[in-house]
Amino acid sequence: MGWIWLVIIVAIIFIILDGLFIVRQQTSAIVERLGRFTRIAPAGLNFKIPFIDRVAGRLSLRIQQLDVKIETKTKDNVFVNVVVSVQYYVLPSKVVDAFYKLQDPQGQITSFVFDTVRARVPSLILDDLFERKDDIASAVKTELDNVMDDFGYGIVKALVTDIDPDARVKTSMNEINAAQRMREAAIQQAEADKIRVVKAAEGEAESKALQGQGIANQRKAIIEGLKESVESFNASIDGTKAEDVMNLVLMTQYFDTLKEIGFSSKTNTILIPHSPGGMGDISEQMRNAIITANEVNGSGSSTHKPAAPKQ
Repeated sequence: MGWIWLVIIVAIIFIILDGLFIVRQQTSAIVERLGRFTRIAPAGLNFKIPFIDRVAGRLSLRIQQLDVKIETKTKDNVFVNVVVSVQYYVLPSKVVDAFYKLQDPQGQITSFVFDTVRARVPSLILDDLFERKDDIASAVKTELDNVMDDFGYGIVKALVTDIDPDARVKTSMNEINAAQRMREAAIQQAEADKIRVVKAAEGEAESKALQGQGIANQRKAIIEGLKESVESFNASIDGTKAEDVMNLVLMTQYFDTLKEIGFSSKTNTILIPHSPGGMGDISEQMRNAIITANEVNGSGSSTHKPAAPKQ
């Protein structure tokens, strides 16, 4: 008889153990009794009637993510692969609906994402698609919120995580971008060259103006010096004429010029045949020019009187 009691005790223990089950945190267990929903078992240690109740399934209450890849075409006939990431969770108050109403919740979400994306992307060109991806993500979330709430699912966020056009299209876009940047660089380079040329021209003009002013001042100083030299020479030596003094000054400057040329070891000055006797011709030409200038100035400033009639 002892072994019968042992069998009974083991059976009782087995029945008790069969009625105990554990539900993990952030998980809900669906308990059915004879095929009919009875209750939702919360997290922790739970008990069910052995051989009558059963755990039909478990649903995680944590946020889950579903990545949906859709191939579609834009308005400018470019095929692209759009990846939409949907973050969803089971509503704690609608665990029964989430378990019994949908056979494949991920498949249902995927279908609605396909429908929404393929309804909006063909109305956009490729460039606008990149700029308005947030609008598409918002449209996907709105559509899923309206539908999945009835099935016991909540949508946290919908994100367009990738837009991948054809490889040849991406190459063309990169080439267009590179060409635009090269064009902008060429424009900037041309503007810089223009500024350099203008500044160089302004600097050269200013340099020429200063150089001309310096030459004018130099010539004025030479004239003043020659005038003082002639007056001083006439005052020191009696009987000398201005012509003699000018010849002496020109001869002195002539030899000073030759001396300056001789001091330079890398001069490129070309001397034509000449002789010191030619200074007389130079002085005569200068004298004639001065006399002519004086006559012109005198005739312009004097007042002409009518000639007296002949007797």
